Amino acid sequence: MDIKNGFVGTVGNTPLIRLNSFSEETGCEILGKAEFLNPGGSVKDRAAFYIIKDAEEKGLLKPGGTVVEGTAGNTGIGLAHICNAKGYKCLIIIPETQSQEKIDLLRTLGAEVRTVPAVPYRDPNNYVKLSGRTASEMENAIWANQFDNLANRIAHYETTGPEIWEQTEGKVDAWVAATGTGGTFAGVSLYLKEKNPNLKAVLADPMGSGLYSYVKTGEINTEGSSITEGIGNSRVTANMEDVPIDDAIQVDDVEAVRVVYQLLEKDGLFMGGSVGINVGATVALAKQMGPGHTIVTVLCDSGTRYQSKLFNREWLQEKGLLPTSEVG
Repeated sequence: MDIKNGFVGTVGNTPLIRLNSFSEETGCEILGKAEFLNPGGSVKDRAAFYIIKDAEEKGLLKPGGTVVEGTAGNTGIGLAHICNAKGYKCLIIIPETQSQEKIDLLRTLGAEVRTVPAVPYRDPNNYVKLSGRTASEMENAIWANQFDNLANRIAHYETTGPEIWEQTEGKVDAWVAATGTGGTFAGVSLYLKEKNPNLKAVLADPMGSGLYSYVKTGEINTEGSSITEGIGNSRVTANMEDVPIDDAIQVDDVEAVRVVYQLLEKDGLFMGGSVGINVGATVALAKQMGPGHTIVTVLCDSGTRYQSKLFNREWLQEKGLLPTSEVG
């Protein structure tokens, strides 16, 4: 009998999907790790599970305790699900700029949600720093600290990376992903590079993030802004330290939105904004490398968490981002 043990037993082992329209366009095998099929709906279920498991194993989280995190949404959603399954309380501090769908869902899942102004990381009231202080002032509480907690990247080193290697039978030429905390990119890169040192690990970055310039010049400089949520950074997190990065590709919002709509209209996949950055960068890399290569990226979450923005015609029009398929 193949029966999964509750919510936690269902995390991971997601399929690898051939993105047909982009594969045909580039002559490469463009493959997306279907992380939106995790039980909590995103790639962040893996990090959430490992962070809580790590805290339990170290004796930091005791029965009836509280998990506190500052998150753009998806890690919080994963944490809230797992806290429910394991009998913990969950407190989420989230920037007020994040989509209403994610904020509403967190509350529906039973998390206590505090929305705060979106301010840079250097500000003491940045949502990440605020969550750390809040956890330190509470009894029987842990700070998930997804940006600098290495349990995050270990989740991907131990699960996502090996799954990709097995699913491609080791025939993978490049791995592409955007980073927020860096956990997914780092864990998978570390694993795949051990298996094949010639594999290219390429960072996808939205405008407004400093990581593209960091990879290209060694300095963090930011330019522009992006409508995408939960990715990009103005610092190198602990999860991203000493991680092999061969190159970086920057993708603007116009291209990200175009890609998201192509995935919907030609591939039948209803995806979130960060997937537009990931697949946009993967397509750019495929064109650089030439036909015949296999490139894997991550389909982080579905479009259901962004309907009020990314799939709202008026909102896109206001931003000057309405894709050609939606014009007229």
